[in-house]
Order: sequence, then structure tokens, then C-alpha cells
Amino acid sequence: MQFQLPLFPEQASKVAGQVDAFYLFLVLITTFFSLLIAVLILFFIVKYRQSPDRKAVQIHGSTLLEIVWTVIPLGISMVIFIWGAVLYYHIENPPNNSLEIYGVAKQWMWKFQHPGGQREINSLHVPIGRPVKVTLISQDVIHDFFVPAFRVKQDVLPNRYVYSWFTPTKPGTYHLFCSQYCGTNHSAMIGEVVVMQPEDYAEWLASGKAEGSLASQGEKLFQEFSCTTCHRPDSGARGPNLQGLYGRPVRLTDNRVVVADDNYIRESILSPNAKVVAGFQPIMPTFQGVVSEEGLIQITEYIKHMSQQESEPINNRSTPTEIRDNEVPTIQQELQQQGNTRPANPPEKKK
Repeated sequence: MQFQLPLFPEQASKVAGQVDAFYLFLVLITTFFSLLIAVLILFFIVKYRQSPDRKAVQIHGSTLLEIVWTVIPLGISMVIFIWGAVLYYHIENPPNNSLEIYGVAKQWMWKFQHPGGQREINSLHVPIGRPVKVTLISQDVIHDFFVPAFRVKQDVLPNRYVYSWFTPTKPGTYHLFCSQYCGTNHSAMIGEVVVMQPEDYAEWLASGKAEGSLASQGEKLFQEFSCTTCHRPDSGARGPNLQGLYGRPVRLTDNRVVVADDNYIRESILSPNAKVVAGFQPIMPTFQGVVSEEGLIQITEYIKHMSQQESEPINNRSTPTEIRDNEVPTIQQELQQQGNTRPANPPEKKK
């Protein structure tokens, strides 16, 4: 029986080899200089040990020696810096053709949603050879998305979307951990990533039960919450036009310009007065506690899939309707009454 002690987990993504090579370089550099210093210490202890016949001698500095022990560490440090920066840039920039999957972390499980609407808990199915971008958010405390075989590790924060991406290179099932202590059952918050051949992944998607794509589910919520009442493409709309909004700059009432990304859309739904678009009044009610995290993802995906506008007004409409200040309370009351008639989210079933 052979005894095997692997130094590293299995490499199952394109970036795994690069991460291991960089880590091994750091280990070798550290080991080399640690041994060098230890040997020199022993050498000097023996050579310059205390002796009654030895007299102190004045030592003069060596310019060459000082240049050597300055230039060599500087060169090694620059190699580490440039190598690490290039690797970090690669890890932090997913390709444009990435498969986008959404994940919600909560005590103590992982919930994933695929673009086609398929859902899974503590398991994530992905195709081999294609970049996969996982957009993550926490429903309660800080968690951590960690797949050792892929060499990816990302803190998952509440109230903010983050992402992690990888390109699987080997079919199989790999461990998924939460590596941030998140409560009493932290050790039970484990899952798996199943890497499949493209045809097997397509078959798995077709066999999954889904009530429509994330975008179509988001459109239903958009209609259910009467968002179309204000967010219309005509000039009489009370709210900004959302068609073609995603990924574009938006000017706010305080003259700041922000990009309409996932976090901006989420904040605008839950805290609509935090960033009010220029030309509009802060009349939108908050949907905090009304829309679930999954619902926010679906609405965001729907806004992403809205058709692009031909014009590009930074304020989302060229002739905003003037709303008098004394009209704002009345409009807010109307919207609040509409919100009170909406069905509340059903309680989530415990898994």
C-alpha cells in the first residue's frame, strides 16, 4: 500500500497552475534565504567565537557588498510584485464570454441560480472548458466562497455583490467550502462543484425544473410590483427609463456620475433615495423586506436584458417631467398603497 501525501490539492482550473507556480516560487525564495542566513550564523559563530588571544580589528565598509545586498533583494521583490500583480489582474477580470451564475450565501447553505432559471442548493453544476463567473451576495453574515481545486477564494458580503470566476479543466466533483467563520454550524456549510462535459451540462439544464429564465422571472416581478407605472420610456415617466441602462454612466442630482451595475440596481431598489437620478424626484418607496435576494437577482437580470436605446441621454430622458415638491407626498402615498396590495413573499422553506 502506497502512502501519498499531496502537497497541493488537485489542479482543476486554468488558473490553478499559475497560482501554484507563484506560491512555489515564494516558498523556494523563503527557504533559500532562511537556510543561507542559518548557515552564515553558524559559520560566524564558529569562526568568530570568543578567544582570549583575539583582538578587535576595525572593519571598513564595502561599497560593492552594500550594492549587492541592496540590488539583489530589490530585484527579487520586483519579480514578486510584477508576477503577483499580473496574476491578480488576471484573477480579477473574468472574460466577457463567461457563463454567469448567481449565488446567495446564508446560514448555512449555498443557493445558486442559473440564467435559465434552474436552482440548486449546496451544489453547483458547470461545464468544462468555459469561464464561469459566479456573482455572490450574503443574506446574513460574511461568508467565503472557497474551491481549493480551482484556487479561488472570495469573501461573500451582505448588501453587496462580489464575484469569483474560474475555468474548469477536469470533469469531476470538487469540494466547496465556506472558509470564513459564520456561526455555530459553520463547519456544516459545505457543498460541491460538479464539472461536466458540455453535452452533459446541456442535458442537465434541460432536465432541471425552472419556471422560466431569470430575466423572465424578473419581468414578472417588475410587473407585479407595478414598476412600469413610473419606469416608462416616454417623457411623462416619473422614474428613469431602464432600457439600455445596465453598464452605462448615470448622472445623479448631486452631479455625481455612477455606473449602473448590479450593486447600483440593488441599492436603487432597496434604498431608492441614496442615489437619485438627475431630473427626477425622490418619490420611489423602498422595497426593503418586500423583495427577496433571489428576486433582486431576477429583476437585475431582467434590466440587463432590456433592449438598448438608440439615444444616449445620461439622465435617461431628454425632457423630464417637472414634479412639484408639494406633489411628492401624494405620489409617494399612491406608490405606498400599491405596495401594500402586493402579495408578501412566502416564507422560505428550510432545506
